[in-house]
Amino acid sequence: MSTTTATVAGTATPPYAELAAALHGEVITAGDAGYDEARAVYNAMIDKKPAAIARCRDAADVISAVRFGREHNLELTIRGGGHNAAGHAVFDGALVIDMSLLHSTTVDLVNHTVRVDAGCTWSDVDHATVAFGMATPSGFLASTGVAGLTLGGGIGYLSRRFGLTVDNLLSADVVLANGTFVTASESSHPDLFWALRGGGGNFGVVTSFTFRCHDIGEHGTIIGGPVLYDFADTAEVMRWYRALLPSLPEELSGWIGLITIPPAPPFPEELWGRKSCAIVWCYTGAHERAEETLAPIREFGSPLVVGLQEMPFNVLQSAFDALYPAGLQWYWRADVFTEISDAAIEVHCRYGAQLPTGHSTMHLYPIDGAASRVPSNGTAFAYRDGGWAGVIVGVDPDPANAAAISQWARDYWEELHPTSAGGAYVNFMMDEGPDRIRASYRGNYDRLSRIKRRYDPENIFHINQNIPPAPAHT
Repeated sequence: MSTTTATVAGTATPPYAELAAALHGEVITAGDAGYDEARAVYNAMIDKKPAAIARCRDAADVISAVRFGREHNLELTIRGGGHNAAGHAVFDGALVIDMSLLHSTTVDLVNHTVRVDAGCTWSDVDHATVAFGMATPSGFLASTGVAGLTLGGGIGYLSRRFGLTVDNLLSADVVLANGTFVTASESSHPDLFWALRGGGGNFGVVTSFTFRCHDIGEHGTIIGGPVLYDFADTAEVMRWYRALLPSLPEELSGWIGLITIPPAPPFPEELWGRKSCAIVWCYTGAHERAEETLAPIREFGSPLVVGLQEMPFNVLQSAFDALYPAGLQWYWRADVFTEISDAAIEVHCRYGAQLPTGHSTMHLYPIDGAASRVPSNGTAFAYRDGGWAGVIVGVDPDPANAAAISQWARDYWEELHPTSAGGAYVNFMMDEGPDRIRASYRGNYDRLSRIKRRYDPENIFHINQNIPPAPAHT
């Protein structure tokens, strides 16, 4: 029989010892050793104090945690890699379903697939696949969690050639809000599968993913790296880049950003701390065609650094992990852009000159090529008509700078937003309200809301970029 115990304050506390006894993993509550470490997320600006953290070891543990949360009317959050910009992995007073112990990968060389547990990071996946000369599209940091990035869509170095992460998702194992377990794919729960491909954590707790893999480069070796230009050349570089990128073969992709050159090797010491317009390139095609393909890049302008070189794909994927470790202060603002307009370039130049800290930056990530050939209603991820996912991030190690970096990002976004397509890549969003969420799903929002009604009618999973269930009559 389930019971509750009374705390000193006289409030009812769920019997977490009973949950702990039901799990192969562990339950951590306030006062336990490791509690502060377990509740910490990538963005140190988030400081939430959940009631308990259920560190699950398998899908059965997840089922037990979901059922326990329902039985005791608890707020539930889902933690994968903990990278979420808004910190939705944790919430005051909630039960956190922590997937970090679900950590295995299985590569199928015959079918060119990889099965990935929901606690993995992309570093784990790349380690498993690149050894065989393969990869599946992911993001731009290897420390990012597989689950969160995938469920939001998945924009990365391989998107121009192979599509978004969700375009390569073949199936997902899911614990639903009622505590049942299903596998979603094109042939099983197809509506749920459609919604998972960009709809975030609204529809259940995914415990594992199966992805299609692709041969890349020469046995997993690509040609890539940064090309850095003087900040004074930003407008010229951006105009050149916006015209060049759509004409490039899809084996070559590059994101553009405004940065402060890090004060560390391999960057030349005389450039440390200098503001720059940067493009980070990734070429995954045959190396005998690389010289011709990369010639337009090598020949343009007067770059400060041309860092293009052969490397395993996972080296490029992890290149910025050391620069952005967990525990920094982050404030994010984002939009999708169908073009890099002259008006936008003027805003970029003005606010790039004001980068408030060495870690603060602006990036524009391409959504074109294979990613743009999927119909806008083909998955929940709606922005398929080409362009870029833009993100402005104020970042610094010092909490004393949190207000300054946040204000810079807000001001930058306010002036840039009128040049955007209206919505954002949900993985880059803070808590910005229902109108922003609806704008980010465009015409797919109403279908998502109906699927939410079917799979989570009580909105159990709502600490996310939430899509409430549609009313019963719609």
